[in-house]
Amino acid sequence: MAKPATRNSGRSGGRSVFTGVLIGLTFGAVLAVGVALWVTGSNPFKSSPLEPAAVEPKPAASAAPDTAPSFDFYKVLPGDAPGAMPPMPGTAPGTPLYYLQAGAFQNPSDADNLKAQLALLGVEASIQTRDLGDKGVFHRVRVGPFHAMDEINRTRTLLTQNNIPATLVKEVPTQQETP
Repeated sequence: MAKPATRNSGRSGGRSVFTGVLIGLTFGAVLAVGVALWVTGSNPFKSSPLEPAAVEPKPAASAAPDTAPSFDFYKVLPGDAPGAMPPMPGTAPGTPLYYLQAGAFQNPSDADNLKAQLALLGVEASIQTRDLGDKGVFHRVRVGPFHAMDEINRTRTLLTQNNIPATLVKEVPTQQETP
């Protein structure tokens, strides 16, 4: 009787695929490091000779250590009066702020629409929501605050040219007590 032909019970070439992947990964890593070093311009194999003048000798142990500067907390702070609050940045107390009110709406989506219209004109607006008691809740669309009248006039002219009526509103900030 004839002997049956034997077949390889394992996969043919299985080891060669693994070896190929391993060689590919190694080659890729070496190539990536080489490109990174070339792009940054650094050469880790280049030795830099030490100059004798660049190396300073250590001071002798008998030398006195440098003394640390001493700071007095109350002398570092600005102003002479202890407990005096520094002035608030921005406006002085009692200086009025001016706004241009472009509209007041009970429907918040109407206020959002007007704010979007103003944004398309390049004017930054804010929406303030206030409860006016028996009148209901109103959403005010305001532009500002302004500190100079020429800014107000330029913005009002821009709004008028685009058929958006605006009313000048003067607001005097109240001084709050600090604890």
